[in-house]
Amino acid sequence: MTARSVVHASFTITRTWNASPARVFEAFADEKAKDKWFNGGGNWTLVSRSFDFREGGVESLAGRWESGMVTRFECVYRDIVPPSENEEGRIIYSYNMFMDERKISVSQAAIEIRADGKGTKFVLTEYGDYLDGYDDAGSREHGTNLLMDALGRSVEG
Repeated sequence: MTARSVVHASFTITRTWNASPARVFEAFADEKAKDKWFNGGGNWTLVSRSFDFREGGVESLAGRWESGMVTRFECVYRDIVPPSENEEGRIIYSYNMFMDERKISVSQAAIEIRADGKGTKFVLTEYGDYLDGYDDAGSREHGTNLLMDALGRSVEG
């Protein structure tokens, strides 16, 4: 029998990039643009991918690590507002994370995309619920920072 528990955590990541808000938004909205930065990196092999960027749309990504463990991201987009010349954009989504078949967390993330001079100010705030003894120990925030670094290289490159 598994002992049930929930540990709550949140973090905020802020970046400023030399790219337009439209380009940053497109890096989420376009599957080929997102594939350039949203992955597990060098020690990870793609297992499956689905992409439906719209309110109510579902995105999933699964990959196998060198250890053999498979991680899976399952996301539902809750609110999508493209940035315009006068208004900031936002993307709000909720997602589950799995290690092999074990659900380790349920999270919600809110992304704000706004013009900042000739570039973009990007703010991601995430609230996570870590389940049944899973000890995140800050790895979600660390991994998300690595993804945002990859996103920055993608939109500025």
